[in-house]
Amino acid sequence: MIWGVISYPPIPIFEVGPLRLSLHGVFAAVGFLVGAWLATRKVEERGLDSAAYQSALSWAIVGALIGARYLTVPAALLAGVPPLDALNPFGGNFSILGGFVGGIVAGLLRIRALGLPPLPVLDASAPGLALGTVVGRIGDLAIVEHLGSPTRLPWGYGIRPGYDVAPQHDALECATPPPGQEFCGIYHHAALYDMVGAAILLWVLLRADRDLRLRDGQLFAMWAVWYGAQRFVLDALRYGSGDATVGPLTWNQVSGLAIAIVGVYLFRRFAVRSVAPRP
Repeated sequence: MIWGVISYPPIPIFEVGPLRLSLHGVFAAVGFLVGAWLATRKVEERGLDSAAYQSALSWAIVGALIGARYLTVPAALLAGVPPLDALNPFGGNFSILGGFVGGIVAGLLRIRALGLPPLPVLDASAPGLALGTVVGRIGDLAIVEHLGSPTRLPWGYGIRPGYDVAPQHDALECATPPPGQEFCGIYHHAALYDMVGAAILLWVLLRADRDLRLRDGQLFAMWAVWYGAQRFVLDALRYGSGDATVGPLTWNQVSGLAIAIVGVYLFRRFAVRSVAPRP
């Protein structure tokens, strides 16, 4: 017996003149802008040069696009995709974790060139990264992307007959449900879980920034530990859903675990720095 199911009509790709748009891309862009707005406010609160930070953000968005595409290359190569196809900038998969890595690396390069202190800037950016994730996931919810394994839990997403979910889930659609069933299937809504987790992370980061005497760099390390671990856990629900895998893990789990481990290392390293904690 199903006590409750989340179910709503997806908003598929739509056309505006010659353009074919998806709310996935639209909200990814809006998420970047909203996250950049919050991060810029945090930069100003720290007495840093917000104009220089905006310049670093222009580098970060280019780095994010590159990272989102190319962090998936190792998984493609392991899956047997020909190297030229795996490296094709206009094909293949994209990864939000790769976007974070590419954007952070590119932004840091610009930050160092402009003479901004990297660790305080990273700390200021951490809440923006969490907020950007919350907003960006709205697009995934709208088109119903990143569904996980089947579930009977009341917060699963039910695909009704005739629903046009994201293309990666075309195989889950149906014209007629199984006998005696209302839905074609009910699946973990991993994108929704990620949004909720990122919203909680945003609250934790804002409170920690206000109430804890953290050393420079530790707030950013907290973001890395939490979000990396969150993706490691949630992407276990997507194993077998078509994502690239490395043994018993999805590629996103491998990436998330790596980010979490780096975050733990950075948090411990910054804890023993001789720099005094921020007042």
